[in-house]
Amino acid sequence: MVGHFNRSCVVGAAAIVAFGLNLLCSNNDNGYRMLAPYSYKVSPIPLSHISKEASGDVCDGSKPGDCFGRDTIANAVAKVVPAVVHISTPVDGHAFTVGRVCSGIIINKGGTILTCAHMFDLQRYWRSYGKVNVTLSDGRSYEGTVLNVDRPSDIAIVKIISETALPEAKIGSSIGLSPGDWVIAIGCPFNLKNTVTAGIVSRVGRKSSELGFSGVPREYLQTNCACTPENSGGPLVNMDGEVVGMNITHVRDDDELSFTLPIEFVCKIIEHFKKSRRGVQPWLGLQMLDLDEIFIAQLKKQDASFPNVSKGILVPMVTPASPGDRAGFHPDDVVIEFDGKPVESVDEVIEILGDKIGMPMMVLVKRSCDELVTLTVIPGERNLDV
Repeated sequence: MVGHFNRSCVVGAAAIVAFGLNLLCSNNDNGYRMLAPYSYKVSPIPLSHISKEASGDVCDGSKPGDCFGRDTIANAVAKVVPAVVHISTPVDGHAFTVGRVCSGIIINKGGTILTCAHMFDLQRYWRSYGKVNVTLSDGRSYEGTVLNVDRPSDIAIVKIISETALPEAKIGSSIGLSPGDWVIAIGCPFNLKNTVTAGIVSRVGRKSSELGFSGVPREYLQTNCACTPENSGGPLVNMDGEVVGMNITHVRDDDELSFTLPIEFVCKIIEHFKKSRRGVQPWLGLQMLDLDEIFIAQLKKQDASFPNVSKGILVPMVTPASPGDRAGFHPDDVVIEFDGKPVESVDEVIEILGDKIGMPMMVLVKRSCDELVTLTVIPGERNLDV
């Protein structure tokens, strides 16, 4: 990533032309939607009025990571855009009638394509017999086969077979990203293939719980890159032309916010796919809520026997015949420790769980009248089948 600006560099600017398209979008219960209000086209502003410094060379962006020049973004895009694809599902199994569309990334020369899972609802998936239409940036078209769909993580894998060479995106790392770093989103908004938008990282580690997103609890990269639902599945790219995440384009009403799954999380799900053809999510069968002073005071007011705690995790509901039920959890238990570690939030439990399935874990809970009980829970595996 670009970490600094060289004094001898000419800093390129970009003019952003907005297409004012007001599109219908659907909100979830938390006010989030799968739509950004604009699509942007970025083009360079002529820099002929800027002269070279008397000493030193002008940076042209030809060396990614060296300095930020007028061609830095263009050079990074050129490395990735050949591997970005347009994916569409046929309607009722008819290849010439296009249904839902999204973007994807070819991640190996064998034709493995990374994309988003919300593209494939059950009705479309079965009506199309697991087949999709895939179009490369150079215009080549293929029939793709949906190999894996993991809805909780929103990750899917599509496979195409080609007799000619296929481009391949280089996988990078999101670990070094910081707020303010430049990033690029590539995809097919409004069916406009090979669309490039640029922006900055607004936040790293944005928790799904902060956004009200369902599925696997996880952290996102937040950017201000312009995205639409059709950008979903497309890559977020650093200035070295490396894929650092997969765009999912959840945004808040009236704000230009885009969210991206970090590539490390994506690769972890892909590894699970290789082992079992599906993602892995530990399952306890427990509903869990973070406790704070106000919440505790309300619960004590409703029930004087509610345990005396200042923090912890409330278990308001236990799914029958679940791992939590078999372990002996009761509704209104307060989790104090999980696997020997003090916990104060659901996020901490999720982090401890990781992908541990079938491994016994000791849990300390506090019940009404301050009864302390130690339980042993063995996480099961949530059914993530399509």
